[in-house]
Amino acid sequence: MHVELVVPALFAPPAQSSPGLELLLARGRRARAERGSLEDWLVRAFGLECPAPAGALTALAAGEDPGGKTWLRADPVHLRADRDHAVLVPNEALEISDEEAKALAVALAPLLAGRFTLFTPRAREWCLRVDEGDASGAGTKAPIDLAGADVDSNLPARHWHTLLTEIQMALYDHPVNTKREEHSQPVVNSLWLWGGGALPAAAHGPWHSVSADSAVAQGLARLAQTRHRTPGAGAAEWLERAPKEGRHLVVLDARREAALEERWFAPLLAALKAQRVSMLTVHVPESGLSIETTRADLRRFWKRPRPLATWADA
Repeated sequence: MHVELVVPALFAPPAQSSPGLELLLARGRRARAERGSLEDWLVRAFGLECPAPAGALTALAAGEDPGGKTWLRADPVHLRADRDHAVLVPNEALEISDEEAKALAVALAPLLAGRFTLFTPRAREWCLRVDEGDASGAGTKAPIDLAGADVDSNLPARHWHTLLTEIQMALYDHPVNTKREEHSQPVVNSLWLWGGGALPAAAHGPWHSVSADSAVAQGLARLAQTRHRTPGAGAAEWLERAPKEGRHLVVLDARREAALEERWFAPLLAALKAQRVSMLTVHVPESGLSIETTRADLRRFWKRPRPLATWADA
């Protein structure tokens, strides 16, 4: 079995000690590819062109029929004023419940009627179907890729500003946000538009299965007619259900998930040593680095492990 892990932000600070991963990286063989976001890596891996039509893929993953329509991701975010610019707190950090998402979507529906239809397939991952007009000038970067950054240079084109201002006004004093303020939670005060486009006719990937929480990854797997599921609690559980042969993709994210060493890297290293896994590849999209390790590679004792932080510019 060949297991491929794609793990954004793997080398981002603060990089924790990860003995199993550090050994895999040190003993494996490196390859380089084009740098980019997780979504960029995924669409290229499935034979498509960037930027990713994240909205349409999210709709497909949720069981919607994207048809021939243009879709956008319209993720709920918190924009915080910081001196002379705005800083984005991404949807992943907001802990929005399904009930909150539905209530906010109902309030926004009248503003969008006639041009867009808003869907909330997941509490923190929303999408817009473009019913009239086009989606040109929306962004291409996911909110998590802009977390804590000045977003001014990544804002949608000017013709979106009036609608976004109306959306922000509707969200400002919504009861959901009033309650969130009372509980010292960041309010949902804007939508982040990105990932516009129509669903491609087809996608093709080399994997027998895809395991991912990412809606974009799940949508691509569905488009490619590849078996897909969530990764589960960790590698031990995943290996119990995985076939003994084939090539399998697992999408993780160091920005969203904790204890990756204990849950994934150490168990997969043990499985590699025990020949349950024949090859293990780690892809880090934003660095363009891929490292492929076999059981034989582990005998390259002269390749000494080094701290994760030193791999950022390797």
